[in-house]
Amino acid sequence: MTTSHALIFDVDGTLAETERDGHLPAFNAAFAELGLPWHWDEHLYGELLEVTGGKERIRHFAQLYDPARAAATDFGDLVQRLHQTKTAHYVRRVAAGAIPLRPGVAELIKAARSSGLRLAIATTTSPENVAALLHASLAPDAAEWFEVIGAGDVVPAKKPAPDIYDWVLERLALPAASCLAIEDSVNGLQAARAAGLRCLVCRGEYTREQDFSGAWRVVNSLTGIAPASLFPPAP
Repeated sequence: MTTSHALIFDVDGTLAETERDGHLPAFNAAFAELGLPWHWDEHLYGELLEVTGGKERIRHFAQLYDPARAAATDFGDLVQRLHQTKTAHYVRRVAAGAIPLRPGVAELIKAARSSGLRLAIATTTSPENVAALLHASLAPDAAEWFEVIGAGDVVPAKKPAPDIYDWVLERLALPAASCLAIEDSVNGLQAARAAGLRCLVCRGEYTREQDFSGAWRVVNSLTGIAPASLFPPAP
């Protein structure tokens, strides 16, 4: 393999079980800190994950369960404050070591680097969240291992739209056929495929029952996956 190939990783649910162990408690902490009578349990949060993007998820929940607050003229400001507060709680949890990487993730990333594969990230989570997770779980300079990090609001349309993958591919200057996306959800799979990418799906805690038809390969763990197996030679 050469630098003409790249792995493009999703973050939440793919690198780590960040949704269950990080974002959910951080959302609830933010609601409490700002005095809102909201609380998301694991079941409800699993349903809310059908909406990608933290701010989008807050808006969706409010429209369903607190429509009067969602209709208030200052609701947009509240969403921004909630998301900033939630991000601060999340980053603190990550820094405290509360969110380990999923099995096989660190080994695959390190093996990919050693074999000459280029690395990138395509996620809807914020850049701060990405940097915190990489720093705490891989190495202080781990963000520099990834040539391109597409995160947060760099594109307006979130997954399952392909925009974040298109953005990353453009900056890698590689065709989709030379890259492989690694995802954990059907929204991520649809985004990757719409961008023309093969997609390896690693099922997560919240996505085990989703329909991954169209995935190049579906696994329960990245343990033991060799980089050479991800880019087999052309026949």
